[in-house]
Order: sequence, then C-alpha cells, then structure tokens
Amino acid sequence: MSYVESLRVFVRVVELGSITSGGRDLRLTPAVASKRIKELEKRLGVRLFNRTTRSITPTEVGTVFYDEAKSVLSVLETAEAKVANFSDTPKGAIRVTAPLGVGRRIVAPLVPDFVDSYPETEVRMRLSDRKVDMLADGLDVAFFVGQPQDSNMKLRKIADCERVLCASPNYLSDFGTPETPEDLLDLNHNCLLLRYPRSPEYFWTLNPETGPIKLDVQGKFDADDGDVLTDWALAGRGIVNKPRFDVSEHLSNGRLVEILPSAPPLPTIFGCIYPHKKLQDPKVRLFVDHIVARSQVLLR
Repeated sequence: MSYVESLRVFVRVVELGSITSGGRDLRLTPAVASKRIKELEKRLGVRLFNRTTRSITPTEVGTVFYDEAKSVLSVLETAEAKVANFSDTPKGAIRVTAPLGVGRRIVAPLVPDFVDSYPETEVRMRLSDRKVDMLADGLDVAFFVGQPQDSNMKLRKIADCERVLCASPNYLSDFGTPETPEDLLDLNHNCLLLRYPRSPEYFWTLNPETGPIKLDVQGKFDADDGDVLTDWALAGRGIVNKPRFDVSEHLSNGRLVEILPSAPPLPTIFGCIYPHKKLQDPKVRLFVDHIVARSQVLLR
C-alpha cells in the first residue's frame, strides 16, 4: 500500500506543480511527500523530477510514468468503488467544491450529519466562486449555481434557483429606484458584479413580460466573492444580482429591498456535477443524495 500511496503523491505533485501543494492536498507534510517521491525514484531507479530552487517539473520519463500511474490509480479506484457496493459501511474521503455562498449556506451545514451517519467517511470541502478543474484538482463532486459548462461531466439538477435584484433602502434613497431594466444602465447606478477570469457575469439578463433583455451593466467595483457583493449592497454601495435564498433574510428584515420585481433576472440551476465514474462509489452517491434530500428547505 505504501507504493500506491507514493503513486498518489507523485500524481498530485505533477498536477499541482510542487511537493508542498501535492502533499498538502493529501494531508501530508512537505517532508513526508518529498520522502515518498524519493522512495519512488529509488524503487524505479530513475529521476522523476527536475528540481530547481523555484520549480519542480517532471522529467521525460516522469511524464511517461505520470500517464501510467494515473491509469493505475484510476483502475484501482474503480475496483475499490465496485467492492464498496457490497459493503454497508462507506469509507474514505469525499472531495467537494462549491461556490462560497451556496457552500456556506446550503452544503456545509449538511456535512456534519452525513459524517455522523457514515463515521468512516471524511468530507474535504473547498469553497470558491472561481471555476475549478475537477479532474486536475482531484474532486469528486462540484456543486454550482448557474449553468455548468463542462459537458464531460455528469450533471444532477437539484432545484431551480430564483434570482433577485436588490439594494439597500439608503442606496435607493440616494440614487433612486430603477423603474425599468434600462434604468440600470444609468451611470448614476452602481451594479455590483461577480467577476474573475472567465466569469460569466459581464452582463445581466432580465426577464420582463416582453422577453429576456441582456444588459451590459457597469459598476465602480467588482469582486470574485459573492458575499463581498452582498456586504457592499448592505452598506448602500450598489445593486446586486443574487440567488433569492442567498439574501432572503436581508429581504425579510428590510436591510435589502427587491427592485424590478416585474423584470427579474433569469433563474438559474442549483445542482452538482461529477465525473461519470464517481457515482459508482457509494460514498459519493450517498453524499449527493444526502444534499439533495435536505437542501430544499434551505433554498427557500
């Protein structure tokens, strides 16, 4: 098994570009990860990496070995998943990612109960509003709000997700309440945008009775964290476009006010994606079922 673990370390070091990052991903110290790599090189009798003070890159033989090692681990993972179907006790780590807002409010609160039900499992969550590469990051399941772009993944829709435009009473008092979608293009208005490299939010699409309208809205500041946008809206700094569940408490207590209710943003999907083979693993299937069954009340 130590050889297999060394293979796992080697693969993650290649994918993440450093021994420190590869070890951290597997919950190993840099010293232990480095030792695993050296043991592997000694066993094979070749150098797998070119090392400098600033970088580590696979050698030619390391690149060849990476492809084969990854195949071996994939076959082993599939075999273990099939065997696990005969067991009543799922075990092992589940690597999960989700956007910050939905991760904090929907997914994370449901994790402890799942682990309580299946105490031999572990859930390792990474929250980010940026797009992730599931295969490169070694993830089992990714939750999302929006429209997934990766057609190579299996998709499971959990719920339709209503969106809402809103701002604080102070902001509306200072800058006026938009009466039509086109009012959002007024330079006096500050639209708070979720933006990062390859972000889809470079315009807002609203849905009045006459049909969808795509608006190239602008703002004085943007962020790659949806909760930062909510905080700015609460502070009276602009108009925000959010899933309703994400701001429902603020709408209920009046800290935020819905605007343009007759022309809301197009709804999106709350769902998850995963590599096709992952659902063969019962712990992943059970985790997804757990989130689906218990998230509906949190989405209101």
